[in-house]
Amino acid sequence: MNHPPLAERLRPKNLAECIGQEHLTGYGKPIEVMIRSRQPVSMILWGPPGTGKTTLAEIIAHSCQRTFFTLSAVSAGVRDVRDILEKASPERNLFSKGTPVLFIDEIHRFNKTQQDGLLQAVERGQIILIGATTENPSFEINKALLSRMHVYVLNALSPDDLSRLVDRALGSDTLIRPLNLKIPEREVLIQMACGDGRKLLNLVEIIALNAGEGEVITPERCLQILQRKTPYHDKTGEEHYNLISAFIKSVRNSDADAAVYYLARMLDAGEDPIFIARRLIILAAEDVGLANPTGLVLANSTFDSVHKIGMPEARIPLSVCTIYLAQSPKSNTAYTAIDNALAEVARSGQLPVPLHLRNAPTPLMKDLGYGQDYKYAHHFEGNITDQHCLPDSLIGKTFYHPGNNEREQQAIKRIQQLRKEAGNHDTTGQANL
Repeated sequence: MNHPPLAERLRPKNLAECIGQEHLTGYGKPIEVMIRSRQPVSMILWGPPGTGKTTLAEIIAHSCQRTFFTLSAVSAGVRDVRDILEKASPERNLFSKGTPVLFIDEIHRFNKTQQDGLLQAVERGQIILIGATTENPSFEINKALLSRMHVYVLNALSPDDLSRLVDRALGSDTLIRPLNLKIPEREVLIQMACGDGRKLLNLVEIIALNAGEGEVITPERCLQILQRKTPYHDKTGEEHYNLISAFIKSVRNSDADAAVYYLARMLDAGEDPIFIARRLIILAAEDVGLANPTGLVLANSTFDSVHKIGMPEARIPLSVCTIYLAQSPKSNTAYTAIDNALAEVARSGQLPVPLHLRNAPTPLMKDLGYGQDYKYAHHFEGNITDQHCLPDSLIGKTFYHPGNNEREQQAIKRIQQLRKEAGNHDTTGQANL
């Protein structure tokens, strides 16, 4: 007889059975209040795999006595969404069942057209939409749709949460409880799970299928059954952050060997390659920057490649980009320049744009001096003029300080020489926008 997987058999039916996410499910917290008042809202549940996104969506719908529809964005298309919306319309009765809940797993996989279709349904109150995603919704969800939904962040399960899950599996599951198994030392299991409750329960189920009745499962026995050579050694649940930190700092320090080693560690641990590719884009902009702008082009190309081909082949472009960025000259001047400028804006506020730089699309604006005496750079030698561009009170202020690398030094010397020559020439070439 076939049985559902352990993770499905132990799926919580109400908030009291949930483990983890107390910042959302505890008394007085958003989801608990929502269920107690029976007033669910459209939301995005954002968090790592195996943290309870699907479970919470089901509990919200059933506890609020709403019809529950579900789709996976991996396989569903526009037609599937329309079919459910058509079914949802008759179900919507504010005096009985209330607005139906539509749960879409991996909602970030939907394209703009599909998301726009959902937007109309949410705006009209045709459905309550609950989307689950492992990706940052700021990047993956249309702004219009995102603005109409609450975003709730789910955290990776803590070691204590995972240990409680082991207790529940050993003591509550109808198939495993009769085996009377004991797992007194759980660090290996917890470290392998990496905060993923589903992954942990899968590991427990494999152990149960291969262990003898009444057996005490030691760490060594765990490794033998699960065919792992060595356990992870992070006892605080922070290995994910430690590895990405070591990866970033190795690239920043131009250590290609260390960088590609930590890349391998992350891939071996099951890290999402898209997450690594996104970090490479940030690295290319923040740490390589103007010393080698081609790094940013390569990082973007790597992100596209990883998205298109997936693992295991994606490891190759990830390695190419990692080594290239590690070997590139480094500069964080663009990063510090924008932060310096933002600090000035925060200090001085929205200062008026100089009149000669303002757009003058109407006669009235021209009469007010908009665009007057503007010097069109392309009409001057070297494509540069001596006109100032900062607001008057900031003239002479410096936000960008060139790095001590060949490319930036050459660029700034060129600009300085051209500005010097522009100041020495009495030119008259002018043009208005």
